[in-house]
Amino acid sequence: MTTHAGDVHAIQHLKRAIAGGKHWYIALLEAIGLWESSEEDYNGRHYLYLIDHEALDWLVLAERLCEEVDELIPESERIALLFFDRPPVELNREKFRDLIGSSKYKAYLNYLYGVLVEQFLVLAVTEEMRKERRASGLSDDTGVSDNAYRHIYGSTQAALLEKFRKERHYPSSRSTGMSELSEFTYWLFKYRVSKCDKSRVASDTKKALIKMHHDLRLRGLTPLL
Repeated sequence: MTTHAGDVHAIQHLKRAIAGGKHWYIALLEAIGLWESSEEDYNGRHYLYLIDHEALDWLVLAERLCEEVDELIPESERIALLFFDRPPVELNREKFRDLIGSSKYKAYLNYLYGVLVEQFLVLAVTEEMRKERRASGLSDDTGVSDNAYRHIYGSTQAALLEKFRKERHYPSSRSTGMSELSEFTYWLFKYRVSKCDKSRVASDTKKALIKMHHDLRLRGLTPLL
């Protein structure tokens, strides 16, 4: 159950706003701005909204809030938002920021750069290495992922994950849940920034942003940077 008064207020606002005729997506963003909990156990699931208390995974919070008003939201629009990051209403950056609030927007940007952009960096480097191998006549991609991690972070993904878990006092496991994966990726972002010089960080971030914008354009999406 929700315990923070701000969370209760957020849910109440969401329900009242939709019942009053406001578009559910606009009401949802306003409710996100009112939400207080950084994580929560609800209906048998652990929700992590704010990674390291500074990076907002807003779609996880949106999913949680949508459960409260599931019968009031068109299913196709809900699925498009939560699974394909396609909002039913196009908003510019300023409007999005105003609806969720400046502090939440800052946390959203932390997630965008620290998790999403970091994921695109790994994808970009992996693709580069695959192209290099194929240009050399090699079709076997074995080890490419580990080589990408070594190039970016100086070690393999498995070794880095073990280091991350030890630092956080998390148990070793053969599987990685979505919440832990997001935490790990944000940890990788901070690890990279701390280990690399500023010019290398800027170059890698630019490469990741180019990859992200390219892939999102193919999907007809634009990040609210």
